[in-house]
Amino acid sequence: MRPGDVIQTKRDRGELSPAQIDAFVRAAARLDGSGWEKYHLTALLMAIYLNGMTPAETAHLTRAMADSGKRLDLAELGGSKVDKHSTGGVGDKTSLVLGPLAAACGVFVPMMSGRGLGHSGGTLDKLESIPGFNVNLTEEQVIDTLRALKMALFGQTPEVAPADKTLYALRDVTATVESIPLITASILSKKLSEGIGGLVMDVKTGRGAFMKTHSQSRALADSLVKVGTANGLCMCALITAMDTPLGRYVGNSLEVIESIETLKGNGPSDLTELSVILAARMVELAGIAPRAEAEGKVREALASGAGLDVFRRSIEQQGGDPRVIDDYSHLPHTSSTVLVTTDRTGYVTTMDAEKVGIAAHRLGGGRSRAEDGIDHAVGVICRAKPGERVRPGDTIFEVHYRDGASLVNAMPLLASAFEIGDAPPAPQPLIVEELS
Repeated sequence: MRPGDVIQTKRDRGELSPAQIDAFVRAAARLDGSGWEKYHLTALLMAIYLNGMTPAETAHLTRAMADSGKRLDLAELGGSKVDKHSTGGVGDKTSLVLGPLAAACGVFVPMMSGRGLGHSGGTLDKLESIPGFNVNLTEEQVIDTLRALKMALFGQTPEVAPADKTLYALRDVTATVESIPLITASILSKKLSEGIGGLVMDVKTGRGAFMKTHSQSRALADSLVKVGTANGLCMCALITAMDTPLGRYVGNSLEVIESIETLKGNGPSDLTELSVILAARMVELAGIAPRAEAEGKVREALASGAGLDVFRRSIEQQGGDPRVIDDYSHLPHTSSTVLVTTDRTGYVTTMDAEKVGIAAHRLGGGRSRAEDGIDHAVGVICRAKPGERVRPGDTIFEVHYRDGASLVNAMPLLASAFEIGDAPPAPQPLIVEELS
């Protein structure tokens, strides 16, 4: 099959056949020498970006990308395996909270996560803030960990969806990232490879999200639900607000602290509520309890400390230092902090999540390229959030930094990341919409 013919089909707004999609994916995974070059792949990516794909095309692309590599076989464990995936935000640490809570309720949670890129944080980076924590598990280690704890937190191996690795890298440098069919296939191909039967999607919307508008976020959520269902997954998608950072702590080590505090019952209300609701949907999809009872089970696991116990055991199981649960000094930290304060009385009316995320990135807590290193200790604590009253001299942000140069780059963003008004803003819903 000639690459040019496949490209022409999509260029002319035609529908790609399963055989054409298979040829494209095989070439991306370097599974054959069919004459495809990188410029052929990028040309077809651009044609897809411009002309889209039908749900049937996207479903087959997803399945082919999953089949381009190895799928985890978790059949020996029995029970239902359910994961959660977020499209990325600022302060979004729910995986570290909801995974242990769902596992404490009896759900098998094989959670394959990624690293942060740009202003959005990554679960693996947060976990690697914990000294010794190993996210590079083999298939055998994943199964052993699931058998012991019902939860495993790990990264993608080279054998999982190799076609996605090639296509993602090409999309990143060819301005074809913002394509709903390609985003859908990228996310779901990796999730299918986990061997799960159910998936809860947290699709972020707002200033700190990749999808800035509700219509964009809804289109992505709808695509994910339809394509996931077509590939045999029980699906649920929540569209959740990301105008303001989730919780108060932004930065890898800082977010681990806030996650532990949340599992201890001391977390901020927005992070606690969203984590509980997402975990309850996982319990529901696993068939353990209907929706009316699932949330109660999760809240019981939170109140009893069962979720915290799962996280403590998970850290130990995966080679980390469990002392971090009770003594945060064992986590990376900086000795340098500076405060961003307000000079007026009023209410915090807005807080730009994207600016806060970029500031944390400039402090050294994020990466611009996948191979970049990061500083796990730096970050920003939001001491005041929208709706809270402040007076002159009150702290809005507490900045944890390593060196003066990075601080100079971050401070202008933080200074412009909030507004103070005379009246509190109208309350905004945390969950905007749900699709299933």
